[in-house]
Amino acid sequence: MVDILHRVGIKAPVEEVYKALTTREGLAAWWTNHTQAENKVGGALNFRFSAAGADIGGFEMKVLELQPAQRVLWQVVSGPEEWIGTKISFDLKQSGEHAIVRFKHQGWKEPVEFMHHCSTKWAIYLMSLKSFLETGKGAPNPNDTHISGDGSD
Repeated sequence: MVDILHRVGIKAPVEEVYKALTTREGLAAWWTNHTQAENKVGGALNFRFSAAGADIGGFEMKVLELQPAQRVLWQVVSGPEEWIGTKISFDLKQSGEHAIVRFKHQGWKEPVEFMHHCSTKWAIYLMSLKSFLETGKGAPNPNDTHISGDGSD
């Protein structure tokens, strides 16, 4: 099994980062405008993505763990085959005026081409989270940075 790992410092309290990771409004402000979320353990999260005005798919996740201002853990229950069964975690800690976010998308069976794409996109979305919390403006899908070169993401 292989994992995607990222770390980012955000000039904000961890409580605000946690809120951006656990509310529909927060998630829609940095990841994708098309978000539905139940903020409770066992709740469902639904994310849809579009490119050039067309729906290009999405994910459904189950909330496994919520530790306020410390940790968020999801498991992918539907979406691209490579994602199903993987887990996504955000571990948070305060370091001075910065919240440190340690991100992990764990449990990939192998480092396929799609994993390379997803690693880059996760970095883009984590920078969107940083921008949202520091400036009030994120870049969620469909306004994110496209990387495929064919307009499909």
